[in-house]
Amino acid sequence: MFEHRLTDSPSRKTWFEWFLLAFLAGNVNVGGWMACHRFVSHVTGFATLAGVAAEESRWLEMLGALAIPFFFLGGVVLAALLTESERYARGYRYAPVMLLVAALLLLVAWGGHVGYFGTFGWEARMEHDFILLAALCGACGLQNAAITSASGATVRTTHLTGITTDLGLGIVRWWRKHRRHADDEAAEARGTFLRVGTILSFTAGGFVGAFVYAEWEYAGFLLPSMLAIYSATSATVESRAAKERG
Repeated sequence: MFEHRLTDSPSRKTWFEWFLLAFLAGNVNVGGWMACHRFVSHVTGFATLAGVAAEESRWLEMLGALAIPFFFLGGVVLAALLTESERYARGYRYAPVMLLVAALLLLVAWGGHVGYFGTFGWEARMEHDFILLAALCGACGLQNAAITSASGATVRTTHLTGITTDLGLGIVRWWRKHRRHADDEAAEARGTFLRVGTILSFTAGGFVGAFVYAEWEYAGFLLPSMLAIYSATSATVESRAAKERG
């Protein structure tokens, strides 16, 4: 998963694991929404929420909404510090990032279980949900940065706006190259397949998550945490195999 790029003709296992991360992100996103009525896999909405809170003179809510995106950014920065190091093989750089994702999700599951956060399903209030939102946004930032770095900025799994735009452009590029039998037609087809698969996987994560969180509430975050641990383990195994081969 973290040893391949789109130009490498990824294996079925790599495709599966890339799509698994999109599934994980969709799952976490719906978990954040069902827990406190906030989407956490992207930061766009928090700027809107800050503006609404300011108009209503809810200054604590405004400051909290402005602060939360920095935890997504912090996750990205931390992931970059770990993954851009040249001291370790590629897979070994990404395993710690995914373990941090798992740790944050386990923190959310535990904190919700012991009642540290607000009642599951109530609308977010910064006085009791700030850490919840920060942890979930941080986890999404870590994961998105890891797969973006590993894939050469061709795979992003935590939000769909950009990838949907890329899909529309990619379909047109693929069709034109297909008509001309261009040499890079296969690469464009792989890109289109990646974007479609990412969108479907993110959506599937949301569908499955809706049922999981409705039944398990905060304990539902155990599912994406286990997926993150699997990704970390897979990255380590791949790196060892690559080292033995060469």
